[in-house]
Amino acid sequence: MTLQTLTAHELLNLIKQKKTSAQEIYRSISSQIEKTEKDVHAYAHIFQNPKIEESRECPIPVAIKDNICITDKLTTCSSKILSGFRPPYNATVIEKLKNSGAVFIGHTNMDEFAFGSSTETSYYGPTHNPHKLECVPGGSSGGSAAAVAANEAIWALGSDTGGSIRQPAAFCGVVGLKPTYGRVSRYGLIAFASSLDQIGPITKDVRDAALLMNIIAGYDEKDSTSANIPIPDYTQALIDNVKGLKIGIPKEYFIEGLSEEVKRAVFNAIDLLKKQGAIFKEISLPHTAYAVATYYIVATAEASSNLARFDGVQYGLRIQPQKTRKNPIVDLYEETRDAGFGLEAKRRIMLGTYSLSSGYYDAYYLKGLKVRTLIKQDFEKAFETLDAIITPTTPTTAFKIGEKANDPLSMYLSDIYTISANLSGIPAISIPCATGKDNLPIGLQIMAKPFDEEMLFRISYTFEKNKNH
Repeated sequence: MTLQTLTAHELLNLIKQKKTSAQEIYRSISSQIEKTEKDVHAYAHIFQNPKIEESRECPIPVAIKDNICITDKLTTCSSKILSGFRPPYNATVIEKLKNSGAVFIGHTNMDEFAFGSSTETSYYGPTHNPHKLECVPGGSSGGSAAAVAANEAIWALGSDTGGSIRQPAAFCGVVGLKPTYGRVSRYGLIAFASSLDQIGPITKDVRDAALLMNIIAGYDEKDSTSANIPIPDYTQALIDNVKGLKIGIPKEYFIEGLSEEVKRAVFNAIDLLKKQGAIFKEISLPHTAYAVATYYIVATAEASSNLARFDGVQYGLRIQPQKTRKNPIVDLYEETRDAGFGLEAKRRIMLGTYSLSSGYYDAYYLKGLKVRTLIKQDFEKAFETLDAIITPTTPTTAFKIGEKANDPLSMYLSDIYTISANLSGIPAISIPCATGKDNLPIGLQIMAKPFDEEMLFRISYTFEKNKNH
């Protein structure tokens, strides 16, 4: 039996029936990693001899993005500057997974500090798309998405700041959910942009995403942005019924730049849901055009502030200057950061520092926050009459490794359809809806009101159930 190809819920049923064990499942994953990891490179660090507790509720192997802290395990954000860093504590989501009995396979490769859309900026080198190895898996959670797609993990955790779960999920043909901001604790997530970051699941199907959300969601007093709102059983939302649901199609998401095959796949998905009884109408989200610019002002400003802590003093890389140029401590900071940060990290730190600097704060950062509010208000107005909004996840299928590496603006536009959900704090999911040319997957994005992940699961499950009929 090829256990590594099954979903978590299928494996849990087999365990229940005593037809397999957590140990057997882990062995099948390890065997798959031995076969495919040299080509895919989904992992930054693979853990040896993980603790497996057969008697626990959910002893399923899980891959963890390399920016989520696990006690005493290398956690480096795929950056040289965090070389050798082993956190002295677990992230809250890790504690929740541990309590459920999860088996941690390793930390997955990612764009350095989550700065990227292709998993090419990692200090450890790029991850490859399992569907076509010369293509990127998306980013920044590309390692997590590739691990699940290549059956090197049953399911995984990623983090999403501007699409970093949904975009790689679309490129790799798996399910990726960005929960509502505050729904899942960020305690122990090494921050990129604190007002945008959110941990979420990457899975083989919609039911697995609901199961994983049941484990990781919930209030956490250690996280001041955590929402103290009751958590439903998300598996109860997995019903094959969208009759009467009102779903919006924003015209701003179907303009120049969207490939014909992605557009066709999304409208085919809309037709399927129409046949199931959903009601669609065209809507306008008028400030969509400003989302990318707004994001790259707000996110880089917060990144600049968050990354100031990496200075070679407390943890990670330290480059001891050979001679004093300014003064010993400034020399230490400069040489450590110069050697430790990659090109994209330096670019974003400089951009964020500039927009926060005296004389430019009002012109850039403050204006960015005001436009962010307008984008959020667009969604609030839309959801007064709608249950959900449907769009493409990405404008194209996966591009080739190296194709956009020297064109940052082109790379940033890879997240054009996903960024607004982070700026607004709303939940959004990407599900596979078709396969394009070269066997590359196409993702469908569904967005809902804050804390209405159940609506996402209901629509996604209905689509998943009916798309092959």
